[in-house]
Amino acid sequence: MEIQVHNSDVKVSVADTVFGVEYNEPLIHQVVTAYMNGGRAGTKKQKTKAEVRGGGRKPWKQKGTGRARSGSIRSPLWRGGGRTFAAVPRDFSQKVNRKMYRGAIRSIVSELARGGHLLVTDAVAADSAKTKGMIERLKTFGSNDVLFVTDSVDQNLFLSARNLHKVGVTDVSGLDPVALLTHEKVVITTEAVKKLEAWLS
Repeated sequence: MEIQVHNSDVKVSVADTVFGVEYNEPLIHQVVTAYMNGGRAGTKKQKTKAEVRGGGRKPWKQKGTGRARSGSIRSPLWRGGGRTFAAVPRDFSQKVNRKMYRGAIRSIVSELARGGHLLVTDAVAADSAKTKGMIERLKTFGSNDVLFVTDSVDQNLFLSARNLHKVGVTDVSGLDPVALLTHEKVVITTEAVKKLEAWLS
């Protein structure tokens, strides 16, 4: 298949196995969920009755006081007591096979191409690290919510987009499914297309 280069009459030939794949929503959902769970710290910790300091002595005798029986002042029923179902540190990461991950990326990229949200351009390199220049460049793409994908890291491009909330810059090796799905348009260079094909083929 062929994709039109943005603001040009030239068309780029791309592989159908990468840019012509059917949309697989269950696979994408599984991969995106696993990716986001992998970023969770999982460091939440609360103390149980056994971990709270104090409470070794029985507050009062079992019978004869007229009060409810109690064995510890650190009971979960007491103020300052332990937590009944205390949260413990845990690992939220989920295993995703390499084949599944690449399949999800192929499916997302193909859907972006079909919907006209994937724009191919010759180059997006920035001459200077100025946010003003990036704002002017975004006007040519007709959106303020853009992800730039390059074949290699461009420092000026990254610095010029850093202060813009809805603009992202990444190279092919740093591409992830969440970034592809959260931006309105994805602008990718022709060299990055070749790298992406080599990675996903």
